[in-house]
Amino acid sequence: MFLLDFPYVSDVLKHTIKTYNHPVIATSSARRLVADSNINWISEAEASALLKTNSNQLLYSNSENGLSWIETHLEASDINQHIQSVKDKALFREKTTSLFPDFKFRVIELQHIHNLASEELNFPFVLKPSVGFLSLGVYVVHNKTDWEKAKADVLTESFKGLFPKNVVDTTYFIMEDVAQGEEYAVDYYYDADGDVVILSILHHLFSSGTDTSDRVYITSKAIVDQHKTAFKKFLKTIGEELGLKNFPAHAELRVDKKGAILPIEINPLRFGGWCTTADLSGLALGLDSYAYFLEQRVPDWDVLFQGKEDKIFSVVVLDNSTGLSPNEIQYFDYDALAADFQKPLCIRQLDINTYPLFGFVFTETDSTNQLELQNILTSDLKKYVVLNE
Repeated sequence: MFLLDFPYVSDVLKHTIKTYNHPVIATSSARRLVADSNINWISEAEASALLKTNSNQLLYSNSENGLSWIETHLEASDINQHIQSVKDKALFREKTTSLFPDFKFRVIELQHIHNLASEELNFPFVLKPSVGFLSLGVYVVHNKTDWEKAKADVLTESFKGLFPKNVVDTTYFIMEDVAQGEEYAVDYYYDADGDVVILSILHHLFSSGTDTSDRVYITSKAIVDQHKTAFKKFLKTIGEELGLKNFPAHAELRVDKKGAILPIEINPLRFGGWCTTADLSGLALGLDSYAYFLEQRVPDWDVLFQGKEDKIFSVVVLDNSTGLSPNEIQYFDYDALAADFQKPLCIRQLDINTYPLFGFVFTETDSTNQLELQNILTSDLKKYVVLNE
């Protein structure tokens, strides 16, 4: 069953919905996003009853905006409790303390952040909303200067109102240790037995030690082969601690030089936001992550990557790093952007006046030609912007 909500449903996901004919909950948002009478619509009342009475009913949501529907209709259900146990970063840390006893964190209300002096703190640490999305309000704080800047930024709450409160809530912030090592994003699901099925592994590239953006994620056969076994074991341990079954998720993990793994966060009931990482798997490999979850299938990575062993597939997030406000921008030149990539698979355009993104790029790159990825990783994107006169 699908629970669809704003901001975005991709053509890839729409194709899956029509092909497999799984029910779609007929919320007003879903009706607006997929205006098609041929969809297998199910009423909200019927969907709610099914989810309450059948613990094995599979549910996938494209957006965390949809979590408010679950809170409203299924507040006392196991699925809502499981969602909260990972969506609320402070609650997640509390519930997994026994797994990571040396990882330190504290929770503080936004209104009290300005009262914390740098002398009270142990640097470095990460500051972020306890309920968050898209790296909004996330700061790596190394010293007093970083702290003063972070305090000033979060108190302005410039990102407030972009998403529902159950997606981004700045009431409480979490201050936690900096997880060392390389960062990875993983789309996966827990099956009916709580076993983990991995559907994608992407290496999150950063331009520097202070970069917290979501600009570039890459995957390849080498990346999947290197980490799939360890990540599967690690995520199953977390699932057992939280009692997760029949549950799709998107995890962000850090792996240090010794191979130790720490969770940054786990996002419930979806894969990568804005239909990104799951769509990349489909565009690059023909792996329909949505169908794999709802049909409870397991990828054969050797077959999927056959003939593509030397390719790198990427999602590029075009966040507004220009330093310009949307009202200064006439348009974004997507054709110029496409020309800077070896083989763009898809360029997804978004309205910068509505969300803090110009869109997304899905690309294929030879492993010997990664300069284009480095260039876009460090670009402020000004070269693609045409200003108002």
